Amino acid sequence: MPLHVAVQTAPFDVGVQTARLSALSPLTGGIGLFVGQVRGGDGLVAMTLEHYPGMTEGILHALAQEAQARFDLTGCTVIHRVGRLEVGAGIVFVGASASHRAAALQATTFLIDRLKTGAPFWKREEYANGQAQWVDARETDEEAARAWLQQSPVP
Repeated sequence: MPLHVAVQTAPFDVGVQTARLSALSPLTGGIGLFVGQVRGGDGLVAMTLEHYPGMTEGILHALAQEAQARFDLTGCTVIHRVGRLEVGAGIVFVGASASHRAAALQATTFLIDRLKTGAPFWKREEYANGQAQWVDARETDEEAARAWLQQSPVP
């Protein structure tokens, strides 16, 4: 199953990535997508994402392989951006293709839930008033990731 995993500063093209997933296999019947972007509000102007090079890519690749095993995917793409990103900029693209929509959608949810807390990324928010702060993990993200760990992989 073709996997594509990248950590990059450059923007990603949702249309290009979706077309790539669609073309990977004639058995693809559905594609699930998640695109995360920098959310504005409360004066937020940008977010800087840092990561642990090498380790981050390895963890993302392992999560993509786990998704393939659980959901019998025909393709999987995980792209995560790093660096300074302004409000509205894409942060993460997660795409999963499968023979059936349910598997593609479940795999997409699995991947975003697991990478939110399992991949070594650090986020620093910048505000219009000059303040900046590091973002702590949210308990709801931790709970979502734990729920997947309690489930047995699909045989």
